[in-house]
Amino acid sequence: MKILVINGPNINLLGLREPDIYGKQSYADLIAYIQKSAAELDLEVSCFQSNHEGAIVDAIQAAYGVYDGIVINPAAYTHTSIAILDALKAVALPAVEVHISDVDSREAFRQISFAGLACQTRFAGFGFEGYRKAMEYLKAFQTSAR
Repeated sequence: MKILVINGPNINLLGLREPDIYGKQSYADLIAYIQKSAAELDLEVSCFQSNHEGAIVDAIQAAYGVYDGIVINPAAYTHTSIAILDALKAVALPAVEVHISDVDSREAFRQISFAGLACQTRFAGFGFEGYRKAMEYLKAFQTSAR
């Protein structure tokens, strides 16, 4: 099973950006964690990060026919991007939304998730572990769909 992990704006600044919320581990640490988790789960994984909405839409569109599922942390675009929602709906791949922080306990505007409308489920507030949970979910979902 092949999974595309997409990270949105400012995730590349993990460790620098608000470490009291996002932790002190770096983006490189996140990628290493995702790759290690995928290997343990016997999954193929590719990671993509962009601060640009259009590049994220392009990555989602390019996933069609290549990947079996998407793990997406749209970051700030979670709350604003109909384009990302539409791309996820268009490719119709099983998708799981992930957030490192517990967005439900944060500012009111973070309670809105457009991308989440096209996702099977969401893991928020689990730190890096949310990515593993998302991959486990997609693996189980794919197995049950067969």
